[in-house]
Amino acid sequence: MTKPIAVLQGAPSEVIQALMRDFARGLAPQARIAGVVEEPEVDFSGEVCGGAHLLSLADGRVYEMYQDLGASSGACRLDAAGVVTACEAVERDIAAGCDLVVLNKFGKVEMERSGLASAFAAAIEARIPVITSVSPKMMEHWDRFAAPLYEVLPPDAGALERWWLGASSST
Repeated sequence: MTKPIAVLQGAPSEVIQALMRDFARGLAPQARIAGVVEEPEVDFSGEVCGGAHLLSLADGRVYEMYQDLGASSGACRLDAAGVVTACEAVERDIAAGCDLVVLNKFGKVEMERSGLASAFAAAIEARIPVITSVSPKMMEHWDRFAAPLYEVLPPDAGALERWWLGASSST
């Protein structure tokens, strides 16, 4: 029996985000997709904690994930408020009805029950299949959040397609 959540692991984040984005876009003609993937900014060299935004798979809207703290700042620029705004939009899309939810990752912010945590919970409660990524260092927290509802998949389009065939037929 296919579990309702697919967790992609085993490649750099950029590869996994591209795989999720491309998979969702390929399904879009026949399935309603909700969720967000991380898209890197053109140039974030020299930044403490990267630079990216969240791209809505439902409508293409962009949600900023990072804030400008100034050139001399040594702090992480993550803007949890931007992620929460994206989460609220995903929750609205889930409530409106969808076939699949794609959430870029379960990370430190979600571990603290902020960020996209409530979108994960809304999808689980609505019994909608979810695709996400979780870094190995976050697996203990993820396991407490979502076990036994997930299975770990390699970052492979074929594995994701097989999972989707099983997950979509179970709903």
